[in-house]
Amino acid sequence: MMKNTLKYISILCLSVLAWPLAAQAPVPAPAQSQPIAIVGATAHLGTGQAIENSLIAFENGKITVVAPFSGQDISKYKVIQAQGKHVYPGFIAPDTNLGLIEIGQTPATQDYAEIGDINPNVRALIAYNTDSQVTPTVRGMGVLIAQIVPSSGVLSGQSSVVQLDAWNWEDAAYLADDGVHVSFPNRQRFSFATFGLDDNPQYDEQIKSLKDFLSDAKSYCGNKSAGKEINLKLEAMCGLFDGSKRFFVHANSAQDMTQAILMAKEYGMKLVIVGGADAWMMTEQLKTNNVAVILGSTQALPGRIDDDVDLPFKAPRLLHEAGVTYCLGHEGYWQYRNLSFQAGQAVGFGLPYEEAVAAITLNTAKILGIADRAGSLEVGKDAILFVSDGDALDSRSDMVTHAFIQGREIDLNNKQKVLYEKFKEKYARMKK
Repeated sequence: MMKNTLKYISILCLSVLAWPLAAQAPVPAPAQSQPIAIVGATAHLGTGQAIENSLIAFENGKITVVAPFSGQDISKYKVIQAQGKHVYPGFIAPDTNLGLIEIGQTPATQDYAEIGDINPNVRALIAYNTDSQVTPTVRGMGVLIAQIVPSSGVLSGQSSVVQLDAWNWEDAAYLADDGVHVSFPNRQRFSFATFGLDDNPQYDEQIKSLKDFLSDAKSYCGNKSAGKEINLKLEAMCGLFDGSKRFFVHANSAQDMTQAILMAKEYGMKLVIVGGADAWMMTEQLKTNNVAVILGSTQALPGRIDDDVDLPFKAPRLLHEAGVTYCLGHEGYWQYRNLSFQAGQAVGFGLPYEEAVAAITLNTAKILGIADRAGSLEVGKDAILFVSDGDALDSRSDMVTHAFIQGREIDLNNKQKVLYEKFKEKYARMKK
């Protein structure tokens, strides 16, 4: 009996150890070894412009040529013939817990939250999992950069921007600790007693508590001296007051966003609104105060029963026409596979096509502080881009065939593709 028990335990242990080996993420690509030229594609630059029959070339991880193709000498390049195809800057996913969570219903795979309401010292970057099985499925849809964000309490912690092909979090870091995230207190909250929205009786107290902490942090950061004891929570806030970090406030109502604008002005912080469902109502205020908006998922119903049912779909166009700096976000982690289709949907509701591309590339890069290196196809920037057989904003024609991060051609294989090929073969055999 004991022998059989030990035998079964041994088999179980070996199975557990072997399972990850059968489902490893693709090996990160080596550094670019030769110049590459993509010829003949329609290039969507991310700047609001496009070039038909383009020449996009890059060397040592940097873009060196962006021009119409007119017979230039390309003999020194490895050439990718892309006539009839499209090339785009790598899409950028803001406000995501990609790499911080693997399975939504399994707490052991989640590492995006900490205990307590005030945790600005928490760094999402050091929890980022480069071996996630979800990441390859997202980058297979053209998303090559992400802003990974912690989410718990009021002051959730610090986000970082990562590129999605790396051995470890140190290699993945593209911009470490780019900002501090705040879940802004809500004036109203859902009541199970009335099954509706009631006033939040703790709102004033919560706002006061947040402002008190900001005051303490600003005082601490302005009076640091040698030998002074370091307070990790206050230390993490210092970048907000010298402009090196952004103040990301998660809020949706016009009232809460107005309160956040006043708070940011009082403490001299660069404000970015995340969510911004009511941003279309207050475009002049956002412009005047130079506040950017990361829109939450627009593939949703409106927040009020008397709103236009198409309002979320129209929001990108309304912000664009008003001149507000904005970009498109989504929700969660694996859902970011649909980021490009969200942009495509905005085109159907009046947003110009090239502006829709900018809303998931250069606009996002500007808001996150990486526009000098990424977000568009421009000479001197990192070669972070991909080629699609068809329109990447259209689910019917999108098919990413080549993708590059800093000039490295990445492996586009993923678990879902493996399963697709497996069962495609199964049913093909059954037909014979």
